Amino acid sequence: MNTEHQELIYDWNKGGIVDMKGVVKIEFDDETLRDGLQSPSVTDPSIDQKIRILHLIEELGIQSANIGLPGAGPRAYNDTLELAKEIARCKMKIYPNCAARTVIADIDPVIDISQKAGIPIEVASFVGSSPIRQYVEGWTVDKVRELTENAVSYVVAHGLPSMYVTEDTTRAHPDDIDKLYTAAIECGATRVVIADTVGHTTRTGATNIVRFVKDVIENTGEDVKIDWHGHNDRGFALAATIAAIRAGVDRVHGCALGIGERCGNASMDLLLVNLKMWGIINNDLSKLNEYCRLVSESCRVPIPFNYPVIGPDAFRTATGVHAAAVIKALKTNEMWLSDMVYSAVPANMVGRKQKIEIGPLSGESNVMYWLHDHGYDMNGDMTKKIFDYAKHSNRLLTDDEIEAFIETEIPEHERKHYESQLAAA
Repeated sequence: MNTEHQELIYDWNKGGIVDMKGVVKIEFDDETLRDGLQSPSVTDPSIDQKIRILHLIEELGIQSANIGLPGAGPRAYNDTLELAKEIARCKMKIYPNCAARTVIADIDPVIDISQKAGIPIEVASFVGSSPIRQYVEGWTVDKVRELTENAVSYVVAHGLPSMYVTEDTTRAHPDDIDKLYTAAIECGATRVVIADTVGHTTRTGATNIVRFVKDVIENTGEDVKIDWHGHNDRGFALAATIAAIRAGVDRVHGCALGIGERCGNASMDLLLVNLKMWGIINNDLSKLNEYCRLVSESCRVPIPFNYPVIGPDAFRTATGVHAAAVIKALKTNEMWLSDMVYSAVPANMVGRKQKIEIGPLSGESNVMYWLHDHGYDMNGDMTKKIFDYAKHSNRLLTDDEIEAFIETEIPEHERKHYESQLAAA
């Protein structure tokens, strides 16, 4: 949007107690190829598809990616190795990490892959931390601390960066979080992850726990980064992640289309869009649509028609008054105006465009736009006939249906007249 036109949108999102102006930098860790694939409904993509997804992750300006849990089995190991080799071979900027339980059997495959690919891989060693997990597993907090110390020390001794993850952090007791994070940091962890493993937390909860963890780290005197990993079981993943950013985390995790275990993870695509809209990041998101559609296709996860920004209906309208406003904006030849007059997000920013269709709620302006967009002369009779046809329908008309109607209902001499005019033009 041109600066001289900024006054055309008054932004109530700025100012007040929830302003993002204090956030100066945030990084992203893409979990699509690991946590995203733990959804019970997805198909594990081929390695070629995973490599294409990895390159799109980098092209979107996402700094790091979890490339697998190689301790899960031969397929997981082989795919993780190939992704690591691709990063090395192409000299990609993406910084890889791998998930591992706090056991040597999970950590060794990551060390092995790192050595074979010739690149450092951050080891995200995770262990359950909440009282309910400890009760079910038969653990004490001292046992969890022992697992923590052994795993982090082993990673550091093998020269790899340690990212320590407490599962179910958002339901863990503060004293336990303090003991576990302090132990991990003392053993050499350079990053800790607050995991909202079952999507329990609200914005308030996210703010509270991030502030608490910042105090724990400050008390150690070490320079340790904080990540946020959120799930969507209560529908709070995006809001809680944004609250965590405001509270001061260094990096947030997400998956394309919000895929992941049960109800999924925070949506990486929506995080990127919103943070760009706030002006916090300046990533080129022109390939965001391609990234989401590739994940949808390769994981066999349909994109809901009303999914924000990427869904089929996000920039599609057939309502007469909406279409009329978009058409008027298009006539100004200012793309941003047509993108924003009935949209919160510019379609062009994410590699899409506005689409005006014809249905029972359409006006004649919809029909005229469709005719012009498909190379027809906007003759009054043709417009009125299609308009009347649409008014008797109970849904949107497809392009094929409109073409067939023109073919059968518009007299041949009229169609030839329009076609000759179009050829002459």
